[in-house]
Amino acid sequence: MHQPPAAKLFEISELARCSVVFLPGDPARTGAVAFWRADGSAPPAAPGTVGELTVVTDGATPRTVPALLLPVRDALPVLTRARAYAGADPAAAFWGAAALVALQLAARGLLLPGLSPGDHDAWRAGPLTPEDQERVRRLAASMPPGAHAVPVDASERPLRLPVPERLLRAFLDAVADGLPRTPAAATAAAGPAYAGAEPQRLPEQRAWAADVAAGHDAGVRISLRVELSGLAPGRAGDEHGNAPEHGPGDPASGPEDRLGNGLQDGARPAFRVVPQMHSVSDPSLVADTAEVWAGTGHAGAAFGPRARMDALLALRRAARAWPPLAPLLSAAVPDAVEPADEEITELLGGAARALAATGVQVHWPKDLARELTARAVVGLPGEDEDEGPGHPERPHSGMPSLLSPDALLAVNWRFALGGQQLTRQDLDRLAEATRPVVRLRDQWVLVDPDDARRARESRDRKVSPIDALRAALTGRTELDGRQVEVQATGRLARLRELIADPERVGHEAVAQPAALAATLRDYQLRGLNWLHRMTSLGLGGVLADDMGLGKTITLIALHLHRQTDERTAGPTLVVCPTSLMGNWQREIERFAPGTPVRRFHGASRTLDALADGEFVLTTYGTMRLDAARLGGREPWGMVVADEAQHVKNPFSATARQLRTIDAHARVALTGTPVENNLSELWAILDWTTPGLLGRLGTFRRHYAESVEGGDDPAAAERLSKVVRPFLLRRRKSDPGIAPELPPKTETDHAVSLTTEQAGLYEAVVRETLTEISQAQGFARRGLVVKLLTALKQICNHPAQYMKEPQPLIAGRSGKLELLDELLGTILAEGASVLVFTQYVQMARLLEKHLAARGTATRFLHGGTPVPERDVMVRQFQDGEVPVFLLSLKAAGTGLNLTRAAHVVHYDRWWNPAVEAQATDRAYRIGQTQPVQVHRLIAEGTIEDRIAAMLARKNELADAVLGNGESALTELTDAELADLVELRGGTR
Repeated sequence: MHQPPAAKLFEISELARCSVVFLPGDPARTGAVAFWRADGSAPPAAPGTVGELTVVTDGATPRTVPALLLPVRDALPVLTRARAYAGADPAAAFWGAAALVALQLAARGLLLPGLSPGDHDAWRAGPLTPEDQERVRRLAASMPPGAHAVPVDASERPLRLPVPERLLRAFLDAVADGLPRTPAAATAAAGPAYAGAEPQRLPEQRAWAADVAAGHDAGVRISLRVELSGLAPGRAGDEHGNAPEHGPGDPASGPEDRLGNGLQDGARPAFRVVPQMHSVSDPSLVADTAEVWAGTGHAGAAFGPRARMDALLALRRAARAWPPLAPLLSAAVPDAVEPADEEITELLGGAARALAATGVQVHWPKDLARELTARAVVGLPGEDEDEGPGHPERPHSGMPSLLSPDALLAVNWRFALGGQQLTRQDLDRLAEATRPVVRLRDQWVLVDPDDARRARESRDRKVSPIDALRAALTGRTELDGRQVEVQATGRLARLRELIADPERVGHEAVAQPAALAATLRDYQLRGLNWLHRMTSLGLGGVLADDMGLGKTITLIALHLHRQTDERTAGPTLVVCPTSLMGNWQREIERFAPGTPVRRFHGASRTLDALADGEFVLTTYGTMRLDAARLGGREPWGMVVADEAQHVKNPFSATARQLRTIDAHARVALTGTPVENNLSELWAILDWTTPGLLGRLGTFRRHYAESVEGGDDPAAAERLSKVVRPFLLRRRKSDPGIAPELPPKTETDHAVSLTTEQAGLYEAVVRETLTEISQAQGFARRGLVVKLLTALKQICNHPAQYMKEPQPLIAGRSGKLELLDELLGTILAEGASVLVFTQYVQMARLLEKHLAARGTATRFLHGGTPVPERDVMVRQFQDGEVPVFLLSLKAAGTGLNLTRAAHVVHYDRWWNPAVEAQATDRAYRIGQTQPVQVHRLIAEGTIEDRIAAMLARKNELADAVLGNGESALTELTDAELADLVELRGGTR
């Protein structure tokens, strides 16, 4: 997902608390959005122009306040996000809603060219439908006082405030005027007019602009009512311009006359298209143009003297979109036209869309069936469509064959017209017709022959089982670029019901294996049943429970259960990070005693004499290097990817090699199925159940972009329908999941920099910002990362920044002093502690420092050999050493270190999810002590500022979470200086 500039995000929360008003300009795009504080204090520091603004607040007394003025284009990211803040000012929330409406109108292509009052090139929002106009009116009616608190003319008395609807329409035009003006637009448009940012005066285009504006500002709009020859002409009685239905006693309502007034099969009914006029100010006022020209009746007289001219201008634009209307322009009375069959066919397709773009809607007779609808019925060939899903508890025998790779499921398209299902013969007749109107089952139907031909060509498609299952889960599929309804039948419908609820346990539930030397908790047993159900169906699954909830023991139980059935028995390959191999071996030996387990790791690794029920443990690195040997044998009984976020990049060598290893079942274990974006979820699910989410590009277009952008709430629900059966996610905070976990307390400790640290900090900021100001592109981004790294190291200890090898000296680092105090208290209580840092160098300095103080420690990092890791974990868990120093990357996942009652984050990773994973080394199932988490933060520094943003969970925190320090490399020099400035916090 595209992230807005980090600087914009940084200031949004403050700007959202300001009162906001729109200041129109000429041309519209030169308008500005003003942010000001109700108490008259200075506005937030942000890129923009600060000026004075005359506002009228309570008591109608004008006063002058300082205000931040942003161009409309720059204000849009602020306004659209201000709506999400709970503490947003009502005026900011209002203009945020207005910005969303403006962007939606532009996204629909509702942009009209014209001239501003000063003859400048300008775009306007329009033409607006009656529904759009009503939406604008309702929004304007909700405008709070602060949103239009700037008087029209500050010098006149009494003061007049802008009319809400007029001001809102000016804002919509300002957004419309600015959006098409991109750097490449002038080249594409072969000139700067309507494309360049600089205003262009075009007085010679006044006549043309007046023609366009007439339709936009006119008091009337037109629509076209289509009548079938012989049908009672009717009058435009409702707001849609449709002829009123005949009553049951009306002689014209008999079945033989219902469509065609007695026309028989073989007759050639003609069409008549009648223009109608609608009042913009009063949508209930509708009349035929002939009535208005004659001035007859109440409706004819109610439109006013300008109605004829406005209607002719609208008809002129409509005739450009559909030429058969041209004769009306020279007629004494523009009453109706009688188009030919091919012209009616045009009106069914592209002409109707072109007319809609000019604001003209086409209304067809209610009784003329013309909407060809499609419904896809998916199932095995020969299965009865009406069989239905059956009972969800029915045994799922035969399901794996249903999902075998070579199986193809029939897609029987059911087409209907006017609610009546069509037979193959009906569809053939429609597809072979040369006219848009066909007599079908004693009824006239109107259908585009091209649509009917496309429907006939697609009716006998076959799809793969996984595509069919995806369509069955969502209830929708795509037909020629359009979404259509899907109905599953037979075994496919039963399969959908069977997997729809991951935590459902039916009568086919399995008990925990007798060979398991433990008692599964209730939620773990439900997880076992879900994994059994999915793997026995030939489907994969992602067990995404929180860290510490027992994913490992659940997987061991699944392996043992699969060994009890010869159809699923076989060795299990576990691919995991190096640091977890020892943990896996200990857990298997503990919970599945007697089950053979080997490590496929190191120079002497081998797969010789592999037993059917054996566990094989390997690392992602070894798997990547030796995938040919691992995948060269017969399919594994099961392959497990632990900490599956390691394969979240589908294009990495690790992910590609993992896909080459064949298995009867695939299971992914992870506590964080999505760390940065939904493509990571796609990568994991596409390994466990290939093809489930389609191709990555299609997934990004149909789901990820809409969900990540937040602009299509329905997309998240559609994605959930597909993903939910394949991903079981439980959190520690869920009711009934882990009630036995003790409380966890998190504390942020702010520490002051020493004089030495402060001097280093300011010197590095000053020198590096000078370099950054003279650099560009990759060189500049590299310098920004270098600056951020240096500042974090200075906050840790000057010795780390200056790479001093000697033991640390007291009094040089506020963090080190606080760590010493914390450890003194913790160790005096006989407790144990984990100390995490992202820097191996800092951990080595701490190791030397604590050794000099007589404190026993162990240090685990990425280069620690596996046997040593296992020894370290055992020593800590046995209480032999009270302090465990850990590199965050090497030890942030998988380890079971419940001996610790304290967790210290010596420096911040700037990703709450990563920190939470590290904390979960201690706060997990098996922990019996309350856990205290200590985060050390250098006061007044960049650490302090990032910590505040993470605590507020604002958009910049999301950007940092997704992109780390790279999210900050796009800051301008001024914004970066503001972020890294040292603000107090020294001693």
